[in-house]
Amino acid sequence: MFLVSSPKPIDPQLQELVQQIEKQSPAGISVLAGRQFRYCLKQISVEVTISEPRKFNILEEFILRAGIESEWTPTENELAVALGLDPVFVENTANTLRSLETLAWTPDAKIILTPQGRQFYEEGSVPQPPQKKQIYAIADPLQENLFFLSSPLEGVQIDLPILEDFIAIENHYQDFNELYIEELQRIIQASSLGLHVPEDGKIITAASFTSESQAIWQSVSIFVIFDALEDAVKLQVRRGKEILHYASDLLDILQTEGKVSLQTLLYLSDETIAAEREQLLNQRNKEVEDRIKKIEQQAIETVKELRETGEQVSPKGSEEKDQVVLLRDSQIRQSFLETLRGGKHQILIYSPWVSKEVVDNEFIQLLQNLANRGVWILIGHGISRRQQDETRPIPPQVEQKLREIKTREGLSAVQVFWLGNSHAKEVVVDRNIHLCGSHNWLSYRGDKLPRGETVYQVTATDKVEAAYEFLAVRFKDYARELWESAVKNRDTNLAETSLCTWGALGMEEMALSELQLANWLELYPVWLNVVRQGLRSKKISPDSAYLATAVSMVSQFSVDDSNIELLRSNLRQLIGAIATLNRHQALKLLNEHWSQFRRLNIADSALVKPDDFLSKYAVKEPDRPQKTSGKPRNSPAVANRKVAN
Repeated sequence: MFLVSSPKPIDPQLQELVQQIEKQSPAGISVLAGRQFRYCLKQISVEVTISEPRKFNILEEFILRAGIESEWTPTENELAVALGLDPVFVENTANTLRSLETLAWTPDAKIILTPQGRQFYEEGSVPQPPQKKQIYAIADPLQENLFFLSSPLEGVQIDLPILEDFIAIENHYQDFNELYIEELQRIIQASSLGLHVPEDGKIITAASFTSESQAIWQSVSIFVIFDALEDAVKLQVRRGKEILHYASDLLDILQTEGKVSLQTLLYLSDETIAAEREQLLNQRNKEVEDRIKKIEQQAIETVKELRETGEQVSPKGSEEKDQVVLLRDSQIRQSFLETLRGGKHQILIYSPWVSKEVVDNEFIQLLQNLANRGVWILIGHGISRRQQDETRPIPPQVEQKLREIKTREGLSAVQVFWLGNSHAKEVVVDRNIHLCGSHNWLSYRGDKLPRGETVYQVTATDKVEAAYEFLAVRFKDYARELWESAVKNRDTNLAETSLCTWGALGMEEMALSELQLANWLELYPVWLNVVRQGLRSKKISPDSAYLATAVSMVSQFSVDDSNIELLRSNLRQLIGAIATLNRHQALKLLNEHWSQFRRLNIADSALVKPDDFLSKYAVKEPDRPQKTSGKPRNSPAVANRKVAN
C-alpha cells in the first residue's frame, strides 16, 4: 500500500522557479519544499591607500641612463648641455626623480641613482604618489566569506522570515580591524576591483575601516530536493536563480547533524518526505514497466497476425525494422550474444546483477573484440535503492576484468556503474536493437533447465529510442556527477571515466566544451583518444566542426608542457585517423594549423609539407573480419589453378 502524498509546502512566489529547477535538472529530481527567508549582511566602508608605478617618460629615462651608462658622473647642467635642453627643464625632472627616491640628493646636483632607482630603471617604471580610494567591505555570514565592492549595496526593506531565527549563523568577520593587510590584499584582489595587482606593481599598502557597519538584508530561497537516482534528500540555497553552493553544503551538514529541522524550517514532515520518495521511486520503475507492456502488446499483435497468415518469423528475422519478436529460454542467450557481436559503435546494458559465471573469459573476449572495432560498452547494474544494501553486489574481480577491456589507445572501453533501484533488464545496441524481458543478461547464462523466461527483441524505432533515452539519461547523469567531482578535486581518473562515458554516448563535442570550461588542457590528449575510437567505428564524421575546433587548440600549448610528448603522439594519430577516412579534410586541418604543428614539433623538421605528414601517419587500421558463407573461400593460388585447368 502506497502512502498518499500531501501538498508540497512551497511558497507561491517560488512555484515558477521550482518548475524550472525540475525541468532543467537531470531525470529523477523533484523539489519537495521551498521557502523564502532574509538574512543580514554587514557592510562597512574602507579607505585604501594604493601605490602604483608609472612608466618613465623619455627625459626621465635619459637622465637615469646617463647616471648608469656614463663613464663619468654628470651634473644636471652638463647633462642639459649634452642633450641640448633647457637646464631648468632637466633640473625640474631630476628633482621629481629625487622626490621619488630614484636619484640621490647631492650638493653639486650630480646624477647619481639610488639602489632603489636602479631597480626602478630595470623595471622601466617609477612609483607615483600614493592615492586613496573608497570601497566597501561586505561580510556574508551564510557564505562565510568577505568580499569588496566599488559601490555600496543599497539597504532595502524585505518582509520575510529571518533565517537566523531558525539557524545559528556565525559571522566570522565581526571585527574588520583585526584583519592583517596581507589578508585584505588577497580578498580585495579576489574581488576583481583592479586595485591590488602585484604583477603590475599596483599595491594596496594600507586600509582604514569606518567605525560603524551597516546591516543589509538579502533574500534567499531554500529548497528541499529529492534525487531519485541517489535516493537522497538534499538542501539547496539560491539567491534568485544562483545556487549558493557553500551555503547549500553547510545546511546539508547541519541537517545531517540534526541541527536543522525541516519541519520547523520548511514545514516538511518526515511523512511527507517518505510519501514523495516512494511515489517518485515507483513512478520511475513504472515508466519501465509501461514501456515493456507496450512492447509486449506489439509482440502479441505480431503473433496474432502470423497465426492468421500461417507464417513464421525466426529470431534471425528480427533485424528487420519495426518488429517485436518473442524469444524463449534457449533462444535468449544465443540472440543476446549475436546481437552484441553485431554492435558497430555503442552497447548499453542494464542488468540488476552481474556474475562471474556469465562474465567469463569468453564473454570478456567478445567485448574486447568489440572494443577493437571501435565499440563502446556501458554497463549499469544494481537493484537496491542504496548500494550498501545490495545482497548480490558485483564481484570485484569481475568488475576489474570488465574495466581492463581497452580501446587500442588504452582507454577503458567498458564503463561499469552501480546505478541501482531498477529491475530493468535491457540491452540497446547502436540505437537499432532493444532486448528486454525477464532474462538477467549478466547473471544467468540460460543454459540450465528452462525457467520459462521470455525476452522481446525489438527493432521498432520508437520503442528502441524510448529505451535508449531511458538508459542514456542514467549514464549521462552519472557521468556528470563524476565530472563535477573530478573537476572539484582535479581527479584525472574520474575525469577520464566521464570522458569515455560521454564518448560512448556520442557527446564528444560537449566533452570538449567541458574541458575548455574547466581549463583542464592536461586532459586534451585523453579526449583525442576518445575521438579516435569514434572515428574507428565511423560514428564520428571526419569533417565534424568540433574536430576543427579541437585541432585549433594546439595554439594553447607550449613545447615546455609536461605532457607535450603525449600530445604530439595523439595528435599525429588523430590526424592520421581522419586522413584514413577523408584525406582532403585532414589536409585542410593541417594547412590551417601547420605553423603550430611545426612550432610544437608535432610535425618534425623532416616533414616539409602536410602531404609528407599524411604519408607518414595516415596508416589504415586492420579491416574488420568479414563474415563468410558456409563454404570456405579459396585462396588466390587455388583459384588460379582452377582457372588454369
